[in-house]
Amino acid sequence: MTDKKELDESQEAPADPSVEAATEAVPATGGVPAEPAESAVKRLDDQYAELQERHLRLAAEFDNYRKRVARERLELAERAQASLVVKMVEILDDMDRLVSADPSGTVDSVHQAMIMVDRKFRKELEAAGLERLDPAGERFDPTVHEAVAVTPPLEPSQAELVSATFQVGYRFKGHLVRAARVQVYSLEGSA
Repeated sequence: MTDKKELDESQEAPADPSVEAATEAVPATGGVPAEPAESAVKRLDDQYAELQERHLRLAAEFDNYRKRVARERLELAERAQASLVVKMVEILDDMDRLVSADPSGTVDSVHQAMIMVDRKFRKELEAAGLERLDPAGERFDPTVHEAVAVTPPLEPSQAELVSATFQVGYRFKGHLVRAARVQVYSLEGSA
């Protein structure tokens, strides 16, 4: 019986507080002392504060990056527009010369000058990416054409073809700027 009594006493908690603290610091496995709870909380609080500060820095850096990219994009668009404007200024110079020319000139010479200015203007716009859409004779496409009138076809094979263009359309670098306004041959309109 004494053995059992000794075992029961050894399983009870020790009365000495220093022994209690020592046993709390030692984990059940491995025998390596564990970090005391107070220092673990302090360490985790410090890590949290550091991560929070890092997060705020990254958020500020990203916000600055976003603002810089928006500013650079705006500057790039302005430079591209300025390049086109420089080319258009030359055409304005031609128009100024035409307007200030001697009015006693012939109608034919004024007409020829206007044709030259028109060609130069269209050439610069085409070089910038503008495409003229004049679909007369092509199949009607509602994504790039606006039907403003219909007419009966002379032959059934002409159905759904564009018979006339009232106003040309334009596409700029693949994007439709203005749909062409057209008249379409239609069997439905002739019945």
